[in-house]
Amino acid sequence: MLTCKTVRAPLGEVISLESRMRLRRHGRSKVQRIKRGWVWNQFFVLEEYMGSEPQYVGKLHTDMDHGDNAVKYTLSGEGAGSIFTIDQITGDIHALVGLDREEKSYYTLRAQAVDKHTGLPLEPESEFIIKVQDINDNEPRFPDSPYSATVPEMSPTGTYVTQVTASDADDPTYGNSARIVYSILHGQPYFSVDPKTGVIRTALANMDREVKGEYQVLLQAKDMGGQLGGLASTTTINITLSDVNDNPPRIFHLRVPELASVGSAVGRIRAHDLDAGSNAEVDYAIVPGDEGNMFDIISNGQSQEGVVVLKKTLDYETKKSYTFKVEASNAQLDPRFLHLGPFKDSATVKVNVLDMDEPPVFTKPSYSMDVYEDTPPGTIIGSVTAHDLDASSSAVRYSMEWHTESDSCFDIDTVEGTISTNEYLDRETAVLHNITVVATKVNNPLLSAKVTVTVNVLDVNEFPPELAVPSDTFVCENSRVGQVIQIVSAVDKDLPPVGQRFFFKSPKELRNRNFTVRDFGSK
Repeated sequence: MLTCKTVRAPLGEVISLESRMRLRRHGRSKVQRIKRGWVWNQFFVLEEYMGSEPQYVGKLHTDMDHGDNAVKYTLSGEGAGSIFTIDQITGDIHALVGLDREEKSYYTLRAQAVDKHTGLPLEPESEFIIKVQDINDNEPRFPDSPYSATVPEMSPTGTYVTQVTASDADDPTYGNSARIVYSILHGQPYFSVDPKTGVIRTALANMDREVKGEYQVLLQAKDMGGQLGGLASTTTINITLSDVNDNPPRIFHLRVPELASVGSAVGRIRAHDLDAGSNAEVDYAIVPGDEGNMFDIISNGQSQEGVVVLKKTLDYETKKSYTFKVEASNAQLDPRFLHLGPFKDSATVKVNVLDMDEPPVFTKPSYSMDVYEDTPPGTIIGSVTAHDLDASSSAVRYSMEWHTESDSCFDIDTVEGTISTNEYLDRETAVLHNITVVATKVNNPLLSAKVTVTVNVLDVNEFPPELAVPSDTFVCENSRVGQVIQIVSAVDKDLPPVGQRFFFKSPKELRNRNFTVRDFGSK
């Protein structure tokens, strides 16, 4: 009987070993073998196996194998020979390569035991499965990230907001590799999440849309049941508070130009108090919030108004409006009514920023370019770039502002902003040039911006050394051989002026055997 660990055969389909051997000895080939349906225990192979030796899977064995090497085991089916191999003598099965359970979770193979000498099957061919055993090699994923949700403002604690579900490609039926636990990394104490279901609910009651209308929750999904060593990923849920009718229509609309200076008054608001005298004095304050920090409010005791003042520079292209709450309270409270709490009310202020036409803006505060002297005219040495940041987004044209005659050495492409040489440059005449480039808006030529471009002229070796030799040299008639009668030196107009090295020798055609020029290697 062929076994894989343990084998069971259905009742009524058993034929004894003695009967089979007897039929074979008497040559009764016409007698049919009774096909048996074997039930195999499942083999397992660990996915992503990284060992140096093939991974052992299991062992096939027939009860007709007496250990005399007379039985040969064969393997066929999915991956036989390429992924799985069998020792034909021992029946040991090994996996030759690492397997990925997420790519294929099991393999169906067939095994057979045959007589090694006759080639006749000793057992019917039997089918079995090798299952790839999962390891935790996949982190949870949020398929629809990021998420958006809406919940009414002033909702009680525990109000349902949304449900976010992560998926894990690992085997959910084996271990905790695919058991996900949810937690909030950012967004508390406003919201909570059910660690098992991913259902998000409000955790703070009476959230006011007029104070803060949008929240961002950072949610984490971690496998292995959230235990240490589990893999995790995060997603963002943008939650918006929808408005409910919980405020009377008290809204102040103000407008301010984007170029308004810091400290200037944006507008005035006034709270109505039916009391008189000192009891009607009102103090104003901006309720802390993300958009109110751009402004300040000053209480005017004479007019009982609140003057809204600009605290920071505005930019229409960055943000076009600001909304915040202003709270008005009585400056003095009657001691008889302290038990009623402070007398105060609030209103919403919306400030619209007005767009102003502004000059173009260069991408750099200044530019620096290098060019070798004697560069041919018309050579491009660099470029400048400016943009119109206004909503109209006008095209920009470039020009040069001439201050000296040397500025005429350069030209600029009016559309592209590329700068090129207009004539040959000489470093010995001018080492650097400072030119001014002007960027002008096409739809409003009165608006322009300037930038300085420094052009460094680089040296090339164009001058020969010049000898510094006295007009006359004298020598005494009794001077000894080898005596120095004159030292000569040289200069070169090229760079670098310090550190130049010259080599001295007399021309062959002018050599005199009575005198010798020696190079001492001096600089």
